[in-house]
Amino acid sequence: MIKLSKRRLWVVSALAGLAFFAPIALNAQPRPVVAPLAITPPGTASPTASLTKPDVDAWLDGFMPYALESGDVAGAVVVVVKDGQVLTERGFGYSDVASKTPVDPVNTLFRPGSTSKLFTWTAVMQQVELGRIDLDADINTYLDFKVPPYQGKPVTMREIMTHTAGFEEALEGLMVMGGKSTPPLDQVVKHWQPKRVFPAGSTPAYSNYATLLAGYIVQRVSGEPYDEYIERHIFQPLGMNHSSFRQPLPASLAPMMSKGYQLASGPAKPYEIITFRPAGSGSMTADDMSKFMIAHLDEANNPLLKPATAHEMHTTALTLFPPLNRMELGFMETNHNRYEIIGHGGDTRWFHSDLWLIPEQHIGVFFSMNSAGKGLANLTIREALLSGFMDRYFPAPKEAPSSFKPDPQHAKAMVGTYIGSRRSESGIRRALNYFTQFTVSADPTGELQIPGFEFASLSGSPRHWVEIAPFVWKDKNSDERLAAEVKDGKVTRFAVDSFSPFTIYARVPWYQSTAWLRPGAMLSLLVLLILVLSAPISFAARKYYAAERGLKGGEWAAYVASVVFSIAVMGVLFGWFLHCAPPPRGSSGPGFRQSASGAA
Repeated sequence: MIKLSKRRLWVVSALAGLAFFAPIALNAQPRPVVAPLAITPPGTASPTASLTKPDVDAWLDGFMPYALESGDVAGAVVVVVKDGQVLTERGFGYSDVASKTPVDPVNTLFRPGSTSKLFTWTAVMQQVELGRIDLDADINTYLDFKVPPYQGKPVTMREIMTHTAGFEEALEGLMVMGGKSTPPLDQVVKHWQPKRVFPAGSTPAYSNYATLLAGYIVQRVSGEPYDEYIERHIFQPLGMNHSSFRQPLPASLAPMMSKGYQLASGPAKPYEIITFRPAGSGSMTADDMSKFMIAHLDEANNPLLKPATAHEMHTTALTLFPPLNRMELGFMETNHNRYEIIGHGGDTRWFHSDLWLIPEQHIGVFFSMNSAGKGLANLTIREALLSGFMDRYFPAPKEAPSSFKPDPQHAKAMVGTYIGSRRSESGIRRALNYFTQFTVSADPTGELQIPGFEFASLSGSPRHWVEIAPFVWKDKNSDERLAAEVKDGKVTRFAVDSFSPFTIYARVPWYQSTAWLRPGAMLSLLVLLILVLSAPISFAARKYYAAERGLKGGEWAAYVASVVFSIAVMGVLFGWFLHCAPPPRGSSGPGFRQSASGAA
């Protein structure tokens, strides 16, 4: 027989309430970013490979078919430009698996996702040239609604283009699966405005909404609808006749659109409608994208921008974590084998793309595939392509020995719980922040350990972070670096090369840390489970011993209410977990790709 006093019932109820409000953080680690796929294209390490069409074609033929097959990817396109000309453009696999339609780099449209942002940034710089936009003016100057200041500071276009406007993550209404049309741009931009959570210019936090704002400003100051502006002032001058930001696609282009897939072995997926059109709604062929790359690689003869404007766009960098990769004006910087690469990655749910420009060599590469693929294929194939290309044609010089001696105390200063700057702070999705916290630790030798963030390759080999300068670490086996910001002798935040242009990681305040919230939540859930199980156990015990129920009247009602409330709380938490839990490893929703060359 079970008998609970009113005081004990109050304690149990209080613990049940704690479980409702304490977040579950069963997996409080960020998705891993992987090193290049464990596929070594023929001659990858050769320093004598010649960047010619026959050599690139042979290299791609040795890499792409196996990469797509092993990743269960339906099709892909690759185009390489050099010195103002298309060096090669290739299609691999199928644009429609059911009909066995091969990918054609000239006639098959792909969705480049957030690589589309480069067109919006180019449009912004055209308006800067015309004196209609001032990069350092309050953007409210150009809007018919107000973006409130944060800590007394407004947002400028420069901060929007460097992803330091301070907005929280905004995914509400970003994408519609199988939609038929998109609402007007002014309706989308005013529907919901994300909060600003960082001072302007202080913190990289990738924002699709900020890019939407930029596109809307281009529309307002130019007096032309956004889609028409891009067509008239970018596509037409470049002869990009198989490209569009319109959704659905014009009737002349719709038959050329590749199908999208989760897996090549699965069914085709519905056409994706991107409501934040300036942030990622483009559809275009690889051949058309080659024209855009050639234009940006030739600053002196760029048909879209004046030489000084193009140069400003490519070289004006925001440096917050030297010596890591930086954000240019719309372009993301990547350094590979000591060559600076500028470009942008992009992901819809099914299409995954990257654009890389090597200005010093007048070379550009665009790659896109029409499937997410299995596991981490949509990440590893892209990384392997860039790494293989650079290692084959622009191998790294040998590094001189360093006399720097790592300080294990610096690694100890990094120890703690962190969270990324790209996150939501409004509504129920704020609770997702408790899933994405992660812990940095240090081993006795001074190497950093970041479980779940180890950049492991498919072989399972983790990164080995070795300090190469005060509070700067480098992986022994790659170009990847990590740098910390130190204030008053304490590490406050850090960044890694893969994400530093658009995301940083800050130490979590103690009261928000899953270091104690996780065990607190689990303890609360255990109390709830014990309380719920006590009902059938006590019922069975009374039946077995023929005992009467000890609780009467108000005590019995309080006990029943506690059990019912506990079941309801666990049901709500389980439903919330299913609805809001982060995507599984390897999935890639819009705007969430994490790679060394960009983000969606």
